[in-house]
Amino acid sequence: MSERIYTAGLVVIGDEILSGRTHDKNIAQVASWLQVQGIRLGEVRVVADIEAKIIAAVNALRAEHDYLFTTGGIGPTHDDITVDAIAKALGVPVVVHPEARAILERYYADKGGVNEGRLRMARVPEGAELIPNRMSGAPGIRIGNLFVMAGVPHITAGMLDALTGTLEGGAPLLSETIGGFIPESEVAGLLRATEQAHEGCQIGSYPFFKDGRVGSNFVIRSTDAEALASCAKALGEGLDAAGFAWEPGGIAPR
Repeated sequence: MSERIYTAGLVVIGDEILSGRTHDKNIAQVASWLQVQGIRLGEVRVVADIEAKIIAAVNALRAEHDYLFTTGGIGPTHDDITVDAIAKALGVPVVVHPEARAILERYYADKGGVNEGRLRMARVPEGAELIPNRMSGAPGIRIGNLFVMAGVPHITAGMLDALTGTLEGGAPLLSETIGGFIPESEVAGLLRATEQAHEGCQIGSYPFFKDGRVGSNFVIRSTDAEALASCAKALGEGLDAAGFAWEPGGIAPR
């Protein structure tokens, strides 16, 4: 594994996300999957089904990261414009992928056959490869380091599964959590000093309110298991010295 940190961007596409009609679940599952691949999700943008908005987001994030993922907008209806927008962003035409067409013809053979709408799901930017979709037939799209996936979470999950182990990444990011009914404002200095004393470690503080009490969970992250353990030990000792009770694994906020 490389010591270099690999990052990815994610563009979540869909008016239904921005309107609140649909609650996005893909950000969390893409982020979790990337961590296992040794890749960190560095930025997310949520954009409407507007071609110019999609193009701008795709071009901005693919310039900043090693990989770019998109979810949403690759279905059979007129407002599914992700493929067209990405093709324009890349400066290539849209073509019907022969393998994708064959997959759809097989899938819909006993479901009324391929019609104009269903055939839209075989359209790809020229030069693209396919990401298998065992759930609903219509494949995802891979073109270079850009991955175009469905917006339906369980279909996205299947596409991610098909990509597992195929992307180059660095060392996976490890984490350890400790927490308690500890106001983060009272240990801010301890958190900062502990992080600074342990190179390669980061400490995130996540406050919560439970049973009428204020608390915080502290998540220590590192690609080095020994450094992670040392940092967690030091933080625990610091909390002990400050008179705060804490629990390994943290406290569930609800």
